[in-house]
Amino acid sequence: MLKYYARSFLPWIVLAVGSGVDNRVGALGGLLTSVVLLAADRRAGRRADETILDLSTAGFMAVFSVLTVALPDSSLLDYGAALAMAWLAVTAWASLAARRPFTLGIARRTVSADIARLPAFIRINTVVTLVWALGFTCEAASLAYVQARAPHNVLALVACKVGVVAVAAIFTARYPAYARRRAVAAASTMEVIA
Repeated sequence: MLKYYARSFLPWIVLAVGSGVDNRVGALGGLLTSVVLLAADRRAGRRADETILDLSTAGFMAVFSVLTVALPDSSLLDYGAALAMAWLAVTAWASLAARRPFTLGIARRTVSADIARLPAFIRINTVVTLVWALGFTCEAASLAYVQARAPHNVLALVACKVGVVAVAAIFTARYPAYARRRAVAAASTMEVIA
């Protein structure tokens, strides 16, 4: 699953690196990268619920590309990183509101259909998506603050960009195993009581 997330962030990395040259280069490069990744997913037979984050990323890259081309001098572009994280936060929160956590389709790739139907599997992915939603929200807010107050403070910007995502990624890697151990322990306790 972490490999998927690393791959999913590739368009965002292209956006960040390319924007160092010019916002249009970053946005159009990010858009091209997202389209190529979505095409590869399509060829691999990925379902829509497996690519929610990728579809959202392509949507942002398309909107941001139009903005960078139509309004290249807009002060809104100074907040590109914060806007990107806000977009991902909205995606994560919307998937939770729709009761279709964006991590669910991704996680289904690694388990059998029987496990994917279990309420515990759905709960685990709801919690994981919630952590990502909170992380994206915190990252968007912290980036907006740094971009407004100290836009040239590279250390603060990198800390905002990497810190929250790293915490969410580590949580994603560890929480499912923790939740399974907890469920097994609870089931063992129930057997002893019965």
